[in-house]
Amino acid sequence: MFSSDVIITRIRVTFTAISRAPFECGVINLVVAGFPHLSLSNANAVFGRARTLEVHGNRRQLVSFCSLAIPSRTPKICATFSRLRRHHFQKQQLFIHRQRQQEQQFNFTTMGSINCKEYTTTNVVDSNKTENGTTGSGSYHSTCEAEMSDKYTDPVIVCNEKDLPDHGMKQFDFIDNSKVLLIKQKGQLYAVGPKCTHYGAPLHTGVVGDGRVRCPWHGACFSIKTGDIEDFPGLDSLPCYKVEIKKDGNVAVMAKEKDIAIVKRLKDMVKRDPDNCCTFVILGGGPAGGVCVETLRQQGFTGRIVMVSKEPYLPYDRVKVSKSFDAKIEALQYREVAFYDEYGIETWLNVEATKVCGDKKIVTLSNGMSIKYDKMFIATGSAPTIPPIDGSNLKNVVTVRGYDDSQNIRALVNETSNVVCLGSSFIALEVAQALVKQVASITVVGRGAYPLSASFGNEIGERVLRLFIENKVNMIMNSGIKEILGNKDGEVEKVILSDDTTLPCNLLVLGTGAKPNTKFLEGSGLKINADGSINTDMYLKSSMESIYVGGDIANAPVYSSNNELAAIGHYQLAQYHGRIAAINMFECRPEILRAVPFFFTMLFGKGFRFAGHGDFSDVVIEGDLEGMKFVAYFINNEDKVVSVASCGRDPIVAQFAELQSQGGTLTRKNLQDTSDPIAWTKLIKSN
Repeated sequence: MFSSDVIITRIRVTFTAISRAPFECGVINLVVAGFPHLSLSNANAVFGRARTLEVHGNRRQLVSFCSLAIPSRTPKICATFSRLRRHHFQKQQLFIHRQRQQEQQFNFTTMGSINCKEYTTTNVVDSNKTENGTTGSGSYHSTCEAEMSDKYTDPVIVCNEKDLPDHGMKQFDFIDNSKVLLIKQKGQLYAVGPKCTHYGAPLHTGVVGDGRVRCPWHGACFSIKTGDIEDFPGLDSLPCYKVEIKKDGNVAVMAKEKDIAIVKRLKDMVKRDPDNCCTFVILGGGPAGGVCVETLRQQGFTGRIVMVSKEPYLPYDRVKVSKSFDAKIEALQYREVAFYDEYGIETWLNVEATKVCGDKKIVTLSNGMSIKYDKMFIATGSAPTIPPIDGSNLKNVVTVRGYDDSQNIRALVNETSNVVCLGSSFIALEVAQALVKQVASITVVGRGAYPLSASFGNEIGERVLRLFIENKVNMIMNSGIKEILGNKDGEVEKVILSDDTTLPCNLLVLGTGAKPNTKFLEGSGLKINADGSINTDMYLKSSMESIYVGGDIANAPVYSSNNELAAIGHYQLAQYHGRIAAINMFECRPEILRAVPFFFTMLFGKGFRFAGHGDFSDVVIEGDLEGMKFVAYFINNEDKVVSVASCGRDPIVAQFAELQSQGGTLTRKNLQDTSDPIAWTKLIKSN
């Protein structure tokens, strides 16, 4: 598209391009080095002499310039030219990308998923698997457009349009024992894949919102028009299909032949353009960073992307490291190396940032290298908090944050091990349930009267306490560890509790909280809070124009909590931050945060869900707490429901999350219909 030659004493640059920028008819638009907003007079003033070429009727472009300036001005002119050219190239690529997306959406009802990329899992999603099954990994297979087949299957009658009420959805049999999900909204029928791309939840048991469907298990959201993922957890989108309504009302569905066997789809992504010298650096290879780099390419950014990860692994499903210790990293990683290579995403593994100079836009790394960036996204997560206990530096005193931590625990335990978990947080409880059948004894030591009481309240905490006791976990509450004793080899051997009780201990797991990984940012120019978090605005932008922040370290607005700032360490929220940051870094279209925190865990086969955020003063429990089939509403002093938890009652928490995402409010009064305890779900807008 471009050609240029630079002479030492003067610059002469010529480029020819047919711009695809959206010019207004009848307006003279001049493009200097691809920049559509410079007038001819300004061009002559800046560049010396400008030449125009008339294209597309009376729409003009400046296609070349020749600087007659003295040599001292040449470097400045070169820099100006390069900056203007890069700026327009980004806008040009964005226009092409968005035009392609609009064409896809326009053709959706008759063309299904157009030119989507294939993604087949190495572990095929099985509806019979539990939600903790390892179904998130896969092998990415790209197909160039010349090889991609647009051949559709023959129409398959799946139902009659009367079988589906407006604003309803239902799963139907399709081809070769496959299923299809039909959604009817505003009189229009849409067909997408039937299973959530995260862990394979059946979406027909989920929630229909305004233009999207939400997973009943963990809250991921997908557009009903395109199948694109809009909220998390997960990475991939749903396949979508062609729908036709016959004259007799029968509904026919057709799929691209290549889509029949797939359960997840990759959104269209652009590739790296070596002529685009704009550099975006992503610090952190966790959930936020992993989503950010993909979203940048999906939005049309063709510049250089460098993802810096402290761990030696590509982005992986970190949620599972405290729940199971026998998973292989290959099964946990979301993408393979080939994926990042194909899309020109540099992955610098086993490297971390050591210093940031915000004014100069330079980040220094642990490998001795420095990168000059145009924009940067910082999502470096949290580090475990080590309590000041004598003996905490002994061998076999461990924390759990990453894959290597889980593998270290796996190597240390056997059937003779006595394991102690300090803390009654989710991490400590997940470790205890994962190890209880593999060791001689396991004990949880918590400082409160009940586990999880800060999140769930005392009543639910007491039931969780009994759940663990029933499953042979020793629970010592209202206690703590005041000293850790070691043997002659420097390994932990015993722990002394607050009341001087001594417990045998071969492995001590510290589940005592975490702190933001932001120490390296001291002196960067960023404003860092006392707790290590960093404030952001509604676009995840920090106090410095070129730096965005997300994940655990972001003290960001929470939409469901009146946009109050909060630092929340949830996996789902971190992935969402990555998406929003990428969109706003590229400046293709501003998108504000509409964060609704969603958390989930599995404890001894009981699936717990939690959505919302905020302090509560009362808990209203509906259902069978003893039988672990209940819904809990957490209510503040103003009688507003700030969060909802459930066990064995899907999709109630997903419904609450959808209500909050729409700006809806649930109050104590809405819960008082004893004849229908979930009547409030009618508040959810689906049109």
